[in-house]
Amino acid sequence: MRITNKMMTNNMLHNINTNKNNMTNLENKYASGMAIQKPSDDPIVAVRALKLRTNLSELNQYYEKNIPDAMSWMDVTESALRTTSELITQIHTYCNQGANDTLAVSERDSIAKNLVALKDQIYSEGNSNYAGRFVFTGYKTSTPLVFEQPETKTEYAITEDIDSSAIDISEKVINGFEQSDIDSLTPANASSLTVATPEKNTVYRIRLSYDDLKAGGEVSLKIPKLNATGGYDLDPVTGDRQYTEEYDKSSMTVTDSSDPNAYNPGDDEIIFLEDTGEIILGKNKYEDWRNAKFEVGYEKNSFEKNDLRPEHYFACVAKDLTLTDPAEQAEKAITYKVEDQQIAYEVNFNQRLEINVQGRDAFKHSLGRAVDDIVKAIEDADAVEKRIASVDRLLADTTLTDTQKKSLNDIRKSLDEERKMTEAVMRKAFGSGLTAMDNEENTVNAATSDIGTRYRRLELTQDRLATQQVEFTDLLSQNEDADLVDTIVNYNAANTVYNASLQAAGKVVKNSLLDFL
Repeated sequence: MRITNKMMTNNMLHNINTNKNNMTNLENKYASGMAIQKPSDDPIVAVRALKLRTNLSELNQYYEKNIPDAMSWMDVTESALRTTSELITQIHTYCNQGANDTLAVSERDSIAKNLVALKDQIYSEGNSNYAGRFVFTGYKTSTPLVFEQPETKTEYAITEDIDSSAIDISEKVINGFEQSDIDSLTPANASSLTVATPEKNTVYRIRLSYDDLKAGGEVSLKIPKLNATGGYDLDPVTGDRQYTEEYDKSSMTVTDSSDPNAYNPGDDEIIFLEDTGEIILGKNKYEDWRNAKFEVGYEKNSFEKNDLRPEHYFACVAKDLTLTDPAEQAEKAITYKVEDQQIAYEVNFNQRLEINVQGRDAFKHSLGRAVDDIVKAIEDADAVEKRIASVDRLLADTTLTDTQKKSLNDIRKSLDEERKMTEAVMRKAFGSGLTAMDNEENTVNAATSDIGTRYRRLELTQDRLATQQVEFTDLLSQNEDADLVDTIVNYNAANTVYNASLQAAGKVVKNSLLDFL
């Protein structure tokens, strides 16, 4: 076979170019630090690199974003719960003081003010937020747990489920003097005033979650039918609850607490008190329903600052009262259902962790209602003290006749009896407050313990992710990083080969046919 100069030149150029490409590849590997520059260099390494980078990217998302965000949320939640627990402890201290000590009027008034302030502070903790999101309101993170300002522009139709264990047995002083009788009392008409015979009456009541209900609003009391397991008996077709008894305004006495008979019902009577949010049961009704469950429907259109918002706790329908057309109000009304709203973060591969505590699991209406009972008992005791002071001022008159003095003394004696009874009721209210605060503290402590346990799990996950992050980074480096020592050695070798090819080419090209002639 004849080898021409053209063939030798082409082969020479091809070999020089191959050596140059080899040097270029090694130079790029050294400069970039990467074992391959494109997938075709080594498809297996390229595929493995893509998988490792995807895993590392997910790890970084969990470790650097999701977990820190979840921890911050849970830190805010736990801080609010711990503060709430401390505030409940303070209320417990006041209740213990009131239940065991004889308090002057000024002392118990001070306690009442402190209790109200502590109650408001507890509920305001329910509005704790993280990055503008309320942490105790489930999915409704833009809606606070409690009203931040008085609210009169929304009317709620609330349906509240109440267990028989919530039937409260308390005491009220009845048949005492009316304040109007004492206000109009004079030495001249003292003998015409019938001397009251105060007595303590046992009261069976269902205490709703709210007071100051809508005057003249719709109200219903239903006794759901229960199945063998104690659950609600549902219609097999519609799925609706079945009821054994149903009552409305026509079958209940609707009044307020100023009614002299508000806390003295007939044996079969049901009294609904709109101002206090109480359903007073007659003795027979209590005996019949002591193991029942209740569904109570009522309306409320006025809320105070720091009142818990109904939509976070109850099935309810909210109407916008700024709309003047009733049809439009009904059309645009918002219906809320009771459902679990658990916020979960993905904190690892196929691992989700619930980070929130729902308000109804930590902040109960019963706490505020227990404080309200204590404050009301203090106000009742103070009212009797004021009546006594009014009678004492009349008795200080030196111009009284013996008949007038006797009449006033009889009134004074009756008021003394009423004072003893109201103070006994007040101490019992403080005692009930102790039990209520124990229950509330247990509730908050359980929520705190639960969030603490989840936080610890999150910390363990974070530690594991930190280790995995290092491991995946190391694997990625091993897979795609160039070995610089080998690269330098190979580059020097390639450079030697390249220079040798240039020298060989120079010698081949300069020879021609004339050199042999």
